[in-house]
Amino acid sequence: MAVDVAEYHLSRVPAWNTQRGSMRGTPSRKGSLSMEDTFESISELGPLELMGRELDLAPYGTLRKSQSADSLNSISSVSNTFGQDFTLGQVEVSMDYDAASHTLHVAVLQGKDLLEREEASFESCFMRVSLLPDEQIVGISRIQRNAYSIFFDEKFSIPLDPTALEEKSLRFSVFGIDVDERNVSTGVVELKLSVLDLPLQPFSGWLYLQDQNKAADAVGEILLSLSYLPTAERLTVVVVKAKNLIWTNDKTTADPFVKVYLLQDGRKMSKKKTAVKRDDPNPVFNEAMIFSVPAIVLQDLSLRVTVAESSIDGRGDNVGHVIIGPSASGMGTTHWNQMLATLRRPVSMWHAVRRN
Repeated sequence: MAVDVAEYHLSRVPAWNTQRGSMRGTPSRKGSLSMEDTFESISELGPLELMGRELDLAPYGTLRKSQSADSLNSISSVSNTFGQDFTLGQVEVSMDYDAASHTLHVAVLQGKDLLEREEASFESCFMRVSLLPDEQIVGISRIQRNAYSIFFDEKFSIPLDPTALEEKSLRFSVFGIDVDERNVSTGVVELKLSVLDLPLQPFSGWLYLQDQNKAADAVGEILLSLSYLPTAERLTVVVVKAKNLIWTNDKTTADPFVKVYLLQDGRKMSKKKTAVKRDDPNPVFNEAMIFSVPAIVLQDLSLRVTVAESSIDGRGDNVGHVIIGPSASGMGTTHWNQMLATLRRPVSMWHAVRRN
């Protein structure tokens, strides 16, 4: 169940929290936004039509700017683990696509904290790379004894037609080997190739592994686009659409909308929401939400995107949520890192909506 905090409908920006920077013992470069700064500047917004074309939104209508801009008092907070997923280690991978030979090259570079578990003890591990949806195994790493800091340096080549890049995914699975020499799945992450644009740009980044059992918590999917403009210090979140939503309390129909929270160190700093879509399990929103964010605090920020159902009393019941940011896990971290790697360009990815 979501935790509601007091919301203050302010027209000014809350000062960004600089306590974390000062505690590091070095002079903080984070600037606080003054009370004279407006939360967003319409003149800095730029043409949404251009972004709509880049995101290929023509079939879904015009991209709109979200009209809601509820600012939250920065002292309103919940625990610092608000919305954070438990991470089961991480693995660094890179990949590129050779269009001439129709070959996908995948490199598993290194891993961290792959077997840090309270419920089991493993002395070694290995990684398996599979191509979905056919579950085709394309590579298995060597067995590694040091599971907390591993240099895999494993490379695999996969023959793949260009059209398959739009429908295939890669699954990276880590298996621990127990005292009885059994292989036990300890973490998995899936990456849709369609979101990477590999024919034009290679991908490299850290992927955060999750417990495969958490997939049962999915209550739909949502397509989001992120972009950051450093000159204007503006973060743009586009809520494009959602699909296959499962309503609360076994309802057969509902009126969905989406709330986007900007968090700093777990504190709710700002909130925006889309319009309500009536009786639609596959709603198209196409709403852009603009947040004024100093570049120096990006490392401490995350987004909580909540899909909710409109109710008569106006509160709304939460269906599920997505966490995106450097301290999230899985696709949430991948999406954030891709945004930072391609500044000024919108990066769109599908995310599983997880039950609250």
